[in-house]
Amino acid sequence: MEHPKLPRRLRLRATIHHDLPVFIVYLVLRLIVVVSLVSAILRKEYESAFLCALVLVLFLVPLFVEHNFGIQLPNTLEIIILLFIFAAEILGELQCYFIQYPHWDTMLHTTSGFLYAAVGFSLVDVLNRNSKLKFKMTPLYMAIVAFCFSMTIGVLWEFFEFGMDRTFATDMQKDTVVHTISSVTLDTTNSNKPVVIRDIQSVSVNGEDLGLDGYLDIGLYDTMEDLFVNFMGAVVFSIIGYFYIKHRGQGNFARQFIPTLREDTDTANDESE
Repeated sequence: MEHPKLPRRLRLRATIHHDLPVFIVYLVLRLIVVVSLVSAILRKEYESAFLCALVLVLFLVPLFVEHNFGIQLPNTLEIIILLFIFAAEILGELQCYFIQYPHWDTMLHTTSGFLYAAVGFSLVDVLNRNSKLKFKMTPLYMAIVAFCFSMTIGVLWEFFEFGMDRTFATDMQKDTVVHTISSVTLDTTNSNKPVVIRDIQSVSVNGEDLGLDGYLDIGLYDTMEDLFVNFMGAVVFSIIGYFYIKHRGQGNFARQFIPTLREDTDTANDESE
């Protein structure tokens, strides 16, 4: 929380003291990323260096939001955001955790679904508590909006992954080896009847065996799993948010994830009316 009546230097010290856990996490992660950046440059791995530089920029986003939009991010939420960025880009991409640990991507998508719902919920909550508005939204309606907001962001991200894979031949939508497929394309009678092939043990492309023990699904399973775990994360927070509004002031857990308007911003708005 900022202290607007203090000089800038003292205000910065007060902010750091109040948000000390966030500052420590931010400092440690930033040092790790800087070391990774220097290492990547020395190895002439410029793509990895660019990714490290991007992470350093993303680390500043929470601070930018707080200082430019009058929004106060709870310490718990801010720490999770920083760890999420680090886990996705540095560990997931650079350290290949997405490949080494099959459920790493699932964990991140579940977390993001939870966080998206928290952000969507806070946006509605801010409007709901605005004295200028002439209506009040029910807890159920706010929970539904938060859920829909989270799912929309999740779908847009999958669009982005698909677009990158199609345009730049990346593999953001990871492939899955399956042993059973069902397709009407294989129906020689053209009667829209699915032909089921089971117990697939190998697959060949242009006459070359790919060395897999099944059929290579191109991204569909990964996309659906990502959307499903995003759905689960959104549902969990929507339920938490519902009871947070239903029993306003008693939801200590939910309060750790819901951004709010800063008190000095509220005061300034009241004085301008």
